Amino acid sequence: MDQIQMEKVFTQDYLDSLLPLEKSNQFFEALYGDALEGAYDIRLKLIRVNPDKIILSFELAQRPGKCLVCSLTYGLPNVFERHPIINIKGMVDRMTQDGIQIKNWRFGQTEEQSSELHQIPLYLDL
Repeated sequence: MDQIQMEKVFTQDYLDSLLPLEKSNQFFEALYGDALEGAYDIRLKLIRVNPDKIILSFELAQRPGKCLVCSLTYGLPNVFERHPIINIKGMVDRMTQDGIQIKNWRFGQTEEQSSELHQIPLYLDL
């Protein structure tokens, strides 16, 4: 699959099917026992498609009345890598079934875009 085809596949609808918006509440329910305790919503976004790499991002958007900066997002790459609700292995398997030939994947470190938005890059090596 070439770069143009991959860009057509990685629409926001496709990314939302990999990580539906309701997963945020499920994640916090599993983590804290109450979805209302969550400080942010998690959404998968496309950053860039290169011939040898796709860069996605887990966007962590602060919820009203919550403190994103206080919620220890810097440890999340390790948590997301193993957490069954996020299910990164399932996402990668689905992308592979959809024709994306992924050789390897890895998380980057949490990046603070603002006090209301943090991002965790996901690198997919093709």
